[in-house]
This record gives sequence, structure tokens and C-alpha cells, in this order.
Amino acid sequence: MHTSQKMKQPLNVDKVIPFIPEGDFYFTKGVEAFQKRKFDIAVKWMKKAVEASPDEPLFQCQLSIIYTEAGAYHMANQVLTEVLDAHGEEYVDCYYLIANNYAHLGLMNDALKNAQQYLDQAPEGEFRQEAEELLQFLDIVEEEEDWDGIDDELLIFQETAFYHLERREWDYALPLLNEMMTLFPEHVTAKHEYSFALFFSGDETEAVALEEKWLEQEPQSLFCLTNLAVFYHLTGETDKAVTHIEALLNVYPIHSQQKLRVAVTLARTGYYQQAVHRFKTLPKSSLQGHASYYKWYSVAAYHTGHPSKALMLWEEGCKRHPFLSKDEGPWIHHSR
Repeated sequence: MHTSQKMKQPLNVDKVIPFIPEGDFYFTKGVEAFQKRKFDIAVKWMKKAVEASPDEPLFQCQLSIIYTEAGAYHMANQVLTEVLDAHGEEYVDCYYLIANNYAHLGLMNDALKNAQQYLDQAPEGEFRQEAEELLQFLDIVEEEEDWDGIDDELLIFQETAFYHLERREWDYALPLLNEMMTLFPEHVTAKHEYSFALFFSGDETEAVALEEKWLEQEPQSLFCLTNLAVFYHLTGETDKAVTHIEALLNVYPIHSQQKLRVAVTLARTGYYQQAVHRFKTLPKSSLQGHASYYKWYSVAAYHTGHPSKALMLWEEGCKRHPFLSKDEGPWIHHSR
């Protein structure tokens, strides 16, 4: 900073010296906007900080983090790659951040390569634990994808159960899911879909009891958190619902199906603004087969003051999934 030098210069009353903020000012404004989750504004301020101080990689790294939080993973990695090109070994943390973004994009090989690069160069680095956990996750994904022996019968069960669940045909879904739990006990999704169908078919007490038991066994289970958030919300146990919803607000899954589950849950429980934010980060092209995407995104959009967006989503959803037209539209408050 050259503030002291400027102050020593004689004041020329004939000239007005404009206030030109330096990068630190823009950076501070960007961080404030980011903390308020106003990502568009945060990006604008942080870009100004980078322009004002192009040799300050910290500003670029923060810009990448904002992009990541907003779901713009490609943009984040572009910025991080520029930091590595310019500063190399001084900013090895970029390798972990890049790996994390690639994982969100589903580019697992690139994620693996960069996570390993980070650990190789910074074995005791700040993100060591996160990088190791990411590698463990990638190993599991790789095992699942390399396993060609997935049972065709399981796939048929999955598709059939999904068909009935989307249409809220609980009496058809329940026996299918019950059979899946018996035949494929390792397929954990089936038991949570079973409790979900059980709740909406009228056996609310049993459904809650099952999920509470499973939550004790797996305290971090996304399925338990989403189901219990909805169950307690609908039974009027607000405090319990809020406990699970607040836990979900800190969860950012990698896979699209899990992201959708969180977004739908937030919309179902009246957290419309947060739901819209989650829906915006979803890859629409891979979720067009999910009626719940259109239904609950339209509901959340309507309740956050975007009726035209809501109507567009609803009409597209009804076109792709005609059974949706039996509902009354996003302008009617939905909870089920």
C-alpha cells in the first residue's frame, strides 16, 4: 500500500483526487456478500478484487470458492488452474479444491488425480483429512462402477418401485419395497423408501420409529435426515423437524439423486429459498425423469416470488409426466 507516500505529497487544491478502492476493499465486500449467500454479488466484488490486485492469488482462490458454492464447478477450476499456472507449488491447496470440484462434476478420474497430487505435495496440509476422505469415497464409487454383476432383477424392482413412488401409489410400492428389502438387504435405499411409503399410506408411527432406529445406527444417514425432516414437519413436531432440517442445510451431496432429495425435502418443509438455491445447482438434463424435480422446484419458485418460473416448470413437468396434472399446481400449498 502506498497511502503514506500519497499523504506526504503536497495537496494540490486545483485537483480532485478520486477515491480508487484497492483490492482489499473489493475483497472485503465480496466476502460479506458471500457470507450472506448472495453469490452473484460476491462474484462481482471478487472479480473487481482480482482485477485490482492481479498478483494476489488469495483473491482468486476465494473467487473459486464462491463459484464452487454456487455450483459453477467448471468456472472454479478454471480460476484455480490459473493460480497453479502462475504460482505453482506455493498454492498446493488448489489441487484439493480442484479435486473436490471434479468430484461434484462426476469426473472421478480427474478428482482422484488431483486429490492424490495434493497429498503427495502436502502430506500434512490443511486439507489432508478431507483429501483422504475424498479418496476413500472415490474408491467406493470406482468399486460400484466397476461391478458389472448388478442383478437385473434389482434394476427391475428399482424402476417399478420408483414408478409407483413418483405417482404416490403407496399400496403398490409397499409390497415391492418389502420384497426388495428381503432379496437385496444391502440395497439401503429400499428400506428408506419403504418407511416413506409407509408414512404416507397412513402408518406414521411405525415409519417414524423405523427411521429413528436407523438414525441411531447411522447418525449421518442422508435418507434418515430427509425422511424424518418431512415426517416431523407433517406431524407438527416442529422442533424435531427443524433439528433435521438444520443438519441438512450443511449437507452438500455429490450425486444428483441425493442433491434432489435434499432440495425436495427443503421445499416440502417450507424452506423455499434454500430449496430454490439447491434446485438451481441441479443438472436438469439428468433429472427430467423425476416428476418430483418439476413439482417441488415449481412450488419453491412460486413461494419465493417467481410465479412465471413456477408456471414454466409446472407446465414442462406436466408435459413430461401427465399424472402431475392431477395436482392443483404450485400456487396451492403442497406438503405431500
